[in-house]
Order: sequence, then structure tokens, then C-alpha cells
Amino acid sequence: MEPKLLIIGVTGNVGKEVASLLSKRAVPFKAAVRKLSSAAPQPYRTDVYLDITKPESFALALQGVERIFLIRPPAISDPRYFEPFLQEASLAKVKHIVFLSLLGAQTLFFVPHRKIEKRILKTNMKYTFLRPSFFMQNLNTTHLEEIRDDHRIFVPAGQGRTSFIDVRDIAEVAVRVLTEEGHENRAYDLTGSEALTYGEVAARMTEAWGIPITYANPSIADFKAYWKKKGFPADMINVMTGIYFTAKIGAAKKVTRDLERLIGRPPITIGQYVKDYRSIFGWM
Repeated sequence: MEPKLLIIGVTGNVGKEVASLLSKRAVPFKAAVRKLSSAAPQPYRTDVYLDITKPESFALALQGVERIFLIRPPAISDPRYFEPFLQEASLAKVKHIVFLSLLGAQTLFFVPHRKIEKRILKTNMKYTFLRPSFFMQNLNTTHLEEIRDDHRIFVPAGQGRTSFIDVRDIAEVAVRVLTEEGHENRAYDLTGSEALTYGEVAARMTEAWGIPITYANPSIADFKAYWKKKGFPADMINVMTGIYFTAKIGAAKKVTRDLERLIGRPPITIGQYVKDYRSIFGWM
């Protein structure tokens, strides 16, 4: 019997946690990957080849699928790439698509998440938009080197506040939405329980680790130059800059109780996160 769930983005922060939770709860699913591995199969997980930019990969991946968890690959900023996939999913009679969007996407016309939302709304599939704030785990992935090696957070967010959220909480919401009824045609704003500046985050890290971490607050030009030197493509840098701009202008400070209502407990705090991920940053 074909698994009825397709999880896209299983190598990313949220997708990896969603896949892990589904396996722990013995829920069969397909994991979309761009390169099939010869590693031993994992319980309840079936890897299938899927590349959003290659329509020839769609049909087999979508076979038997009723619900999709869709994440925009960071390297794909042009929402037009998603149109053929959404059309194919609709033709394959997918019933429900759960899209990992962005807090405030409904009013942020310049972010690709909003443009993808609008394309999903044009299909005949039911939808759920998960609109989380900035992931805490972006600090230990995208920004790991600058924090670990340079002891600084280097983002152009000014003194704007962000209601940081732990991806472990997002994953718990996603699994509920994918496996329960009653979430169709809804949007959930998912945040942590407090909104912090990046300076305050650096202070929490300093306190927890005993290692001075600063917030650099670079100009946009310096931020772009930093990531260009690292070899990141211009489109990806522009998306990152746009996301930090939303924080700078105060669009990321919203705190909601959607997450607590959905999972029945308070969100994981930034204090708990920095303790849990201490070893990831190299502080044993």
C-alpha cells in the first residue's frame, strides 16, 4: 500500500523534524529527495526522487499521495517553478497541501512564500498555511560559523524584535495537521512566546554558554557582501535580506497563541534552545 503522505524538504530544519516525528509515531510516508541513497531503509519511510524544477520527476512521487507537506527549497526563489508541480498534484487528486510559509506572508508581497500561497489558492486542493516566525535553528545552521567562529550574530535586523520559534514545535504542528481532520483551508501564525531583538538573543547565548556573543547589525550592503563571498547565489541572498528586513521594520514581532492551542503546551523558549544546542555550537 502506497503511503498517503509526501514530505518535501526532509533534509531541512523543519522537514527533518517532521520526518522524525512521523517515524516515531509509526505513520508511513514518502520522503522526497533529489538523490536516492543506498543506505538501509528507515522504518515507515519510503524515499522517492523528486525535484521541483524537473516535472518528469512528479508522477511517480505523487502516486497514491493524498496529503503533501511542501517546503520551498532555499535555492528556489522564483515561485513559477511551483506551478507545474501544483498542477500535477491537482491532477493526481491530492486532497490537501500543507505549505510552510512565513509569518506575515499575507501582507508581504515581496516574499516568495506569498506568491506560492496565491498559486496554491488557485488550485482545487484544500490547504493549510503554516506561517512561522524565524526559526531558532537557523542560528545553528545558516549562522553557525559566524556564531561559533566569530562569536557574533551577523544579520541586518536593526533593533526589530522577532518572535523566534523552535522547529521542533513547528514539526509537531505539521504532523497534527497532516494526520488529523479539521485543519483544512486555514492559516496558522506560529510564534514563540516572546519577541526578542538579536541583541537580546546574543545576551541569552552569552549567559547560557559563558562565552561573549555580540550582535553585529551590519548594513544590508555588508550583509550581502558577506554571503556573496561565501558563494551564496544572489536570489538566495535577496530572500534572506528581505526576511531580515521584515524583522527590522517590526513585522516579525507578532506573538500568537496558535501554537499553544494546537499542541497543548507553551512554545520552547530561546533559553531552552540555547541549552539544548550548546554542543552543536561547539561548547561542550
